[in-house]
Amino acid sequence: MITKFLSPEPEVKLEKSFADPFKTIITAARTCYSSKGIIKDQDLKQNYEELARSLYEAGHHTTLQHAYFQFSIANVSRQCIWSFLHSHPFYNSEQVSQRYVEVKPGSYAVPPLEGESLNIYQRLMDRQVEGYHRLAELLQPLVAREYYRRFPARRSKEKYGKDIPRKAQEVARYVLPVATFAYMYHTVSGITVLRYWRLCEQYDAPLEQRLVVEKMVQELLRADPDYAAILEAPLPLESTPEHDFFVQHREEVERRPRRAFLEEFDRSLEGRVSRLVDYKARNEQVLAQSVREVLGVTSDALSDPEAIDLVLHPGRNRLLGESLNLTTHSKLARTLFHPAYTFRKKISHTADSQDQRHRMTPASRPCLAAHASDEPDYITPELVRQDQRVRKFYDDLMTESWEAIGALRSRGVAEEFVLYALPNAVAIRFTESADLLNLHHKHAMRLCYNAQEEIWRASLEEALQIREINPLIGQYLLPPCSLRQMAAQRPICPEGPRYCGEPVWNYDLSAYQRII
Repeated sequence: MITKFLSPEPEVKLEKSFADPFKTIITAARTCYSSKGIIKDQDLKQNYEELARSLYEAGHHTTLQHAYFQFSIANVSRQCIWSFLHSHPFYNSEQVSQRYVEVKPGSYAVPPLEGESLNIYQRLMDRQVEGYHRLAELLQPLVAREYYRRFPARRSKEKYGKDIPRKAQEVARYVLPVATFAYMYHTVSGITVLRYWRLCEQYDAPLEQRLVVEKMVQELLRADPDYAAILEAPLPLESTPEHDFFVQHREEVERRPRRAFLEEFDRSLEGRVSRLVDYKARNEQVLAQSVREVLGVTSDALSDPEAIDLVLHPGRNRLLGESLNLTTHSKLARTLFHPAYTFRKKISHTADSQDQRHRMTPASRPCLAAHASDEPDYITPELVRQDQRVRKFYDDLMTESWEAIGALRSRGVAEEFVLYALPNAVAIRFTESADLLNLHHKHAMRLCYNAQEEIWRASLEEALQIREINPLIGQYLLPPCSLRQMAAQRPICPEGPRYCGEPVWNYDLSAYQRII
């Protein structure tokens, strides 16, 4: 079996970790039952692996969360990051941004292909990167028009000129392949590394995932060989429930065109990017009652509107005007955990790579191989829609991409490797749920005019729909500047030199408009 990529291998290095991290499993466990106080490393006897295995097999895994490991990872595809490294809540990453850092030619993963299949793949990669640079050039006049409409005083100041190509580059990245390399710091606990290893061969990028995680495990064992005592072998792809379904229903899946599912999903959106499909029936009443419970007062003393206002109005709950997100630690703000909302949404791979970073608004993202259509299926940024010549260039490049993808499929290339050729613009369809506490934080970040335009648009639709069904709650789903104004915080905009140029805090949500 081929186990190598033709491009540079993923680079993984353990940068920082606890001293003697494995011992934390034992010291933490024994402290729970110690009558002598805290158990230290020096209190342990030599033979503690058996206890560690016993704890592991019994599922007592909180002890494994104490030790953290910071990895630097390079030469890893955006597809692998989206599909695996960022598809769960238990990590922290600082990843190079395609919004702000230009992508160089040749910066993409090349899976193990041969002959004409390899030629088709590499020609497409080079064409997509070339198209990215050309599209950035075509977009600059459109960006300049919108930018100087918003900032007329900056037209004569040279230092602001660099903002134009950067904004153009942000939109141009939609045509880059999801095979494009990234690099990052990635910090996880010991239990997360073990989970990575156990499930590294699941959809959608099992070969690359295994290569990356195998190197993480090697680095972990180099730092502390004792982890080998509880290291289980990876589950093969064939052992996953998704694979089992596809095998058992192969004929049905292959007989029914993928397009049928995609069209059914799109009709269900009713013209929206993100449609509210479910919510708790008594969101506002339960929120108000839980506020009264925290404070120990009756409904006669604190009505529902007053209770909701107390917890959500930044002028009364001043914590909401803080830059540091304090809501999870606040007794009163934790009442926001109770209301909940579910959205069905369709956004691009590149926008979803940002959306999934909001780890506390989880989603059930697809096995992309089950969605990937033979026909072009992509999102078009609002800026591209503003000019017919630019739109034609964009659409033509998308058509070229899908033609090459079809050629790879016709040659029998494994779907795992075909997916790398998809552009960042490829549509991702999924369902996402959130409690109000974490959705409030997400909207505060993504309703800002500096947020990437597509995820901003999805968040705006969500906030407006919540305002319709829960107006007492919805009136407080706002960007940070609006929250800070209500909290009497100064400056109103927390972005400093990155101020978007619009006094958004004076606008109603229904009046929000952006192109860049």
